[in-house]
Amino acid sequence: MKTKIWQVVLFFSVLLTISCSNDDEPQRISSVAQEFLNEILDLMEENSINRNTIDWLSFREEVLEVAAGAQTKEDTYAAIRRALALLDDNHSLYIKDDGGSIFAGTIRCNGLEGSRPATLPDNVGYVRVTSFSGQSSSSEALAFAQKIQDQIIADDKPDLAGWIVDLRGNGGGNMWPMLAGVGSVLGEGTSGYFIDPNGRESPWGYSNGRSVASGSTVTQLPSSYELISPNPKVAVLLNNGITSSGEAIAISFVGRENTRSFGSATCGLSTANSSYTLSDNTILVLTTAYMADRDKNTFGIPIKPDVEVANIEAMDAAVFWLTE
Repeated sequence: MKTKIWQVVLFFSVLLTISCSNDDEPQRISSVAQEFLNEILDLMEENSINRNTIDWLSFREEVLEVAAGAQTKEDTYAAIRRALALLDDNHSLYIKDDGGSIFAGTIRCNGLEGSRPATLPDNVGYVRVTSFSGQSSSSEALAFAQKIQDQIIADDKPDLAGWIVDLRGNGGGNMWPMLAGVGSVLGEGTSGYFIDPNGRESPWGYSNGRSVASGSTVTQLPSSYELISPNPKVAVLLNNGITSSGEAIAISFVGRENTRSFGSATCGLSTANSSYTLSDNTILVLTTAYMADRDKNTFGIPIKPDVEVANIEAMDAAVFWLTE
């Protein structure tokens, strides 16, 4: 069984005979460990974002060498970690029975969370979009999206010069409630794409209180909100603490008219993950596609701001541009 934020599929098997260190009798990897590891490797070969550039024969040989003599699925954990490292996407992971995870990424993201300044001009609206983890249509997701929209409703007025969208420190999670919440400032229509290694495209965007993926509603607010002055000027605040789904929201504003970003580059995990439930009900999370902006420029790298300034200066620079 598999669930997907995006799209994904599967792969083949190998048997390894290894010499036991204590005697000359060859010791086989057990069928239990072999089948479990093959299930994971099959999914990786079929769906990894780097599937077209990896030498899969060498990949399997190296992983199975690490799994030498494994008898239980727990014995394969070191091999799974090696496989994740060899994928070289810095974003995939395996979630174990106990909720713990195996991760081999080397990118580390650091950046303070944004906050509303004590003094902000009356003619500048402010909305902060933080991270969210949970199901897209859960009551928690709806409450999260509504909280973002409520910030917009509270600050909206006829004479606004524009809006600040503060994404700083957004560590990702689930992008869809974020997108639904900030949509009235972002605006209607397609704002980005997932593009897989074979060029298949899946658009995302906002429409009438809903975050939309490939034309289907993902998170829907009870009611949508329309700005008093539509298509406003927008300043987006960025820093290195923005990762994954947070970067998807940053990308959603790339290429939007009357928009400029300020701060420092994001973390650089601007790729899409898909979740696969394995036969033992544990989960393999694979990076399967690149994020791309509304003009289909692909990322997978940090999103650089239009105006690079220190974090402490980003707010002032944004306010100056909005009100100049």
